[in-house]
Amino acid sequence: MATKNINVDMLARMFLAGAQNIEAKKEYINELNVFPVPDGDTGTNMSLTIMSAAKEVTAIGKLDMASLAKAISSGSLRGARGNSGVILSQLLRGFTKALRHEERIDAKVLALACERAKDTAYKAVMKPKEGTILTVAKGIAQKAAQMAEETDDLEVFFPAVIEYAQEVLEQTPEMLPVLKEAGVVDSGGQGLLEVIRGAYDAFLGKEVDYSALASESRPNTAKASGGEAADIKFGYCTEFIILTEKEFDEKTEREFKAYLESIGDSIVCVADEDVVKVHVHTNDPGLAIQKALTYGQLSRMKIDNMREEHQEKLIRDAQKIAEQQKKEQEQSRKKPEKEMGFIAVSIGEGLNKIFRELGADYIIEGGQTMNPSTEDILNAVDQVNASTVFILPNNKNIVLAANQAKALVKDKQLVVIPAKTIPQGITALINYMPDAEVSENEQAMLEGISHVKTGQVTYAVRDTHIDDREIHEGDIMGIADQGILAVGTQIEETAKELLENLVDEDSELISIYYGEEINKEDAEAFINEVEILYPNMDIDAHFGGQPIYYYLMAVE
Repeated sequence: MATKNINVDMLARMFLAGAQNIEAKKEYINELNVFPVPDGDTGTNMSLTIMSAAKEVTAIGKLDMASLAKAISSGSLRGARGNSGVILSQLLRGFTKALRHEERIDAKVLALACERAKDTAYKAVMKPKEGTILTVAKGIAQKAAQMAEETDDLEVFFPAVIEYAQEVLEQTPEMLPVLKEAGVVDSGGQGLLEVIRGAYDAFLGKEVDYSALASESRPNTAKASGGEAADIKFGYCTEFIILTEKEFDEKTEREFKAYLESIGDSIVCVADEDVVKVHVHTNDPGLAIQKALTYGQLSRMKIDNMREEHQEKLIRDAQKIAEQQKKEQEQSRKKPEKEMGFIAVSIGEGLNKIFRELGADYIIEGGQTMNPSTEDILNAVDQVNASTVFILPNNKNIVLAANQAKALVKDKQLVVIPAKTIPQGITALINYMPDAEVSENEQAMLEGISHVKTGQVTYAVRDTHIDDREIHEGDIMGIADQGILAVGTQIEETAKELLENLVDEDSELISIYYGEEINKEDAEAFINEVEILYPNMDIDAHFGGQPIYYYLMAVE
């Protein structure tokens, strides 16, 4: 029997199932990022974006089409992170605009919604590029329009659209040479397809695990705190002593150790006469205990939940950050209103300090390792007591979210200075003129960042082939604005090769910011080498404290 339309309850289930599916597939999507950098996070950004909307949907009291459309649109717009997340939010915004006044949704309405979604997303991007999520969205809209003319049966409509979307996705490497060279399809397009596939599963009545929607999806703080709870494979630290009641020889010990290895790791099993000391990390302490009881009685049993301990540490760390932010907010409120204020996205003790010293009123912790959401930017704007607020995204993947925040603010003027790197943001602030008008300052800052060439030194997280270079996991990469310019095995040697590609006859200044993994002695030695290599240039070096990137460098 044909299914010719869906109601609001089914649409809500489909949306939540789509959100759940991309949450489940986010790491796979992350791995499709062309550059093998540690912060390739398309899947994470898209997941966090749609999870923000899912949270709004699950909080709806009385479900109707208008409230569902508003929750999806508003939740995704405010929760949008990174370019992929912002584009996804715009797709959802356009899609829901076409549905909000409908009671039941048929193929023609769905086709119209897909077209509206595509148009909204394309308009949000200043220079749309084919071979991306936008291309997949366009393919979906085209196929939906075709199928709506051919059938009113959604059981035919949906699989045809999904199949065509997959075909378009597989063609993205032919549209973007960088994808073809890396041997991957577009990660954003893959993410969009996963959302649609999840929604289709719910339409088919498949059982969907909604556990990821049960609690608010939060940013991954692992990079700042040493790993997240989900990375702990075995959650219970289990210790006990066996008071043996029968012979526990070497053969028995080997067999017991083999059993423990089958249910966990971090095994310690030390036998001393009639006492055996045991330590194991496992997800089921009961299995270890039951097996141990076959050898004798147990004593000094101790079981600790390592995930709980880890979460407690994360909470403590989060509380420290919250206290610092609260302190900054209180200080900001005490300050008299001024004409112009500044928000900078930054991460790293040294870099944050530099931005504050240059006049930034508020620092959004994030940037390379975690793109802040539109909501994060809006909250920061609320804390700056100024009629005009300049926003320095300092990352090309945050500019769209900043522009989206600009469109949502009504009571202040927001000016987005599209700084794509930390050094560009620093240069923009240096070019600020307190006595000049807003427009003059905007022009001066844009002029300043146009002269900054930026380089970053980090490590590869996987093998790949890109920019005509064979890159292996663990290699050190020197990445500039235009791509990967140096690859090696030594940090400082790769950094010098990168600099060599950045410096030209017009260059006058080299700025160096060393990260948290570089000790002061190594940094000073590297800086001395740079001074010798470039005796006629000014060298400005600072501790940045940034994670993941050993060195950030700028040439002007």
